[in-house]
Amino acid sequence: MIEDKNNIALTARTFQGLEEVLAKELEQIGARNIAISKRAVEFEGDQKLLYTANLALRTAIKIIMPIKSFEAKDETTFYNEVKAIEWEKYLSTSSTFMVETAVKSEYFTHSQYVAYKTKDAIVDRFREKFKDRPSVNLVAPNLYIDVRISSEICVISLNSSGEPLFKRGYRKDTNEAPINEVLAAGMVLLSEWDGQSDLLDPMCGSGTILCEAAMIASNTAPNLNRNEFGFKTWFDYDPRLLMEVRKELRSNRKEVTCKIRGTDIDKRVLDKAFINIENAGVDDFVILKQRDFFEHEKQDTPVFIITNPPYQERMRIEDIEEFYKKIGDTFKQKFTQATAWLISSNENAVKSIGLKASRRIPLFNGKLECRFLKYEMYEGTKKIAKESIES
Repeated sequence: MIEDKNNIALTARTFQGLEEVLAKELEQIGARNIAISKRAVEFEGDQKLLYTANLALRTAIKIIMPIKSFEAKDETTFYNEVKAIEWEKYLSTSSTFMVETAVKSEYFTHSQYVAYKTKDAIVDRFREKFKDRPSVNLVAPNLYIDVRISSEICVISLNSSGEPLFKRGYRKDTNEAPINEVLAAGMVLLSEWDGQSDLLDPMCGSGTILCEAAMIASNTAPNLNRNEFGFKTWFDYDPRLLMEVRKELRSNRKEVTCKIRGTDIDKRVLDKAFINIENAGVDDFVILKQRDFFEHEKQDTPVFIITNPPYQERMRIEDIEEFYKKIGDTFKQKFTQATAWLISSNENAVKSIGLKASRRIPLFNGKLECRFLKYEMYEGTKKIAKESIES
């Protein structure tokens, strides 16, 4: 199935704004020829790296293996190019498959139609060669096929991950407006938190930031315990190699020496967060407490704060600007030795914080364009800025 298992061209997909973080992760696990593009990082590696990438990368949504790239400006050319692929290398007549599409083209305007033509081309090839055909399965297929069209360039790939890699398996229950696991991990990595300083999420919600931070601090691969991957139904799947990868990743885990804390004003929210933290296997590292952030006692020791406050989008606050002003006041009055990061799409509310951000990183939370903002509060060094941040 894989022609050269020692030299496989792969692509890791991610969210916009996390490409450089993902590239650094790939470098750390031994990927070669790393090249950054929009919402993706291309790289090369062997079959072991393919498995490792799926288990260990924190900011990847999926790992795909391109099998053909071609130009097409009409459906006939597209159909013929897809049909010419030797699909019998990847499927049998008893196999099932699913086609996932992403289309941005003046020539192809409907992604579902592209998926339909892809399916037709595959089925027609099998019928002509074997008088039988594989079936479509939209729930648990043997092969996930990824089709991307940008203008007239079409890339057909096999999705080695299957379900998106942000489905770690630990988040069984969520609260209103939960943050995606990949985005949460990306925020922690972008913050340059060292995994040794104390960390606090004062509006922790479902506990996703806490789970990802704890896995980073303990060097726990985010999908170490996930069972289902697309590559496990490939013809050349090597279960012993996957077992070896899991063993190596488990041996890399380390002790957590810092305090990772989460608070929320709502006990029902905290109850859900605790279940998720327990499912993630990091309950030994994370402390939860019911508390109103604005009534927090003053903390004179250094702490890293990373949080995802309401934006006034999916979660409503009666006076959002006053809410953000209280966030800024609490930073200045209660956390004078803190480095604080928060993500928000509400620029007007952010101005009410009353602090100047030392960094503003563009990120997307779903379809919402956000800024990941860094505030530094150090008493005696005049890093507590009284001016509002600029738009």
